[in-house]
Amino acid sequence: MRALRLAAAIMLLASPAVAQIPKLNLLQDNKPAKTQEEKDADDAQQKAYKDSLKKIPDAKAPSDPWGAVRSTDAPSSTAKSASSSKPKAKSRASASSGGSGN
Repeated sequence: MRALRLAAAIMLLASPAVAQIPKLNLLQDNKPAKTQEEKDADDAQQKAYKDSLKKIPDAKAPSDPWGAVRSTDAPSSTAKSASSSKPKAKSRASASSGGSGN
């Protein structure tokens, strides 16, 4: 009974691994070549597909729904004032303390 349970557990665990193994077909599939009618039908289908792609309009520029809410001037002015005042204070403090961290 114990061996049966063990065999069933091994089969359940091994089944996903077996499912991942590709199926190999060692025999060549001898499909007949396409007839002229089939080639013409494929060409017509490809031409219709390319024509339908030409009918698609060009994509518009991406829209920014929050563009009216954001102002473009505010971040640049605050970034300049914050970046210009703080590094100078840090450089003076580090120079006066002799380069030690604190």
